[in-house]
Amino acid sequence: MRSATAHRVYEGDSRFEVKSAGTDHSANTVLTEEILTWADRIVVMEKYHRNHIRKHFPDIYKTKRIVCLYIPDEYDYMQPELIEILKVKVEDVYSRGLI
Repeated sequence: MRSATAHRVYEGDSRFEVKSAGTDHSANTVLTEEILTWADRIVVMEKYHRNHIRKHFPDIYKTKRIVCLYIPDEYDYMQPELIEILKVKVEDVYSRGLI
């Protein structure tokens, strides 16, 4: 629910065009080569997600900037604590020019 929450929080932010997808086959939108190709930058929540991209989409992994926010999978959709963490971490990586 982290990516879905991030999508909802940032979909109206003029600095970003956002899409969200999960690495698990049960995700509402499963990560695909098409989604990764569309992205200029890729933001993941855990190192596992970056490793998943490296394993399943090695050519994209080599050519795209991937930023990890290091947010554990322990929050519900739109949980206020998750929203606050997302805002702090996204603003940090944005201010440093990483996304």
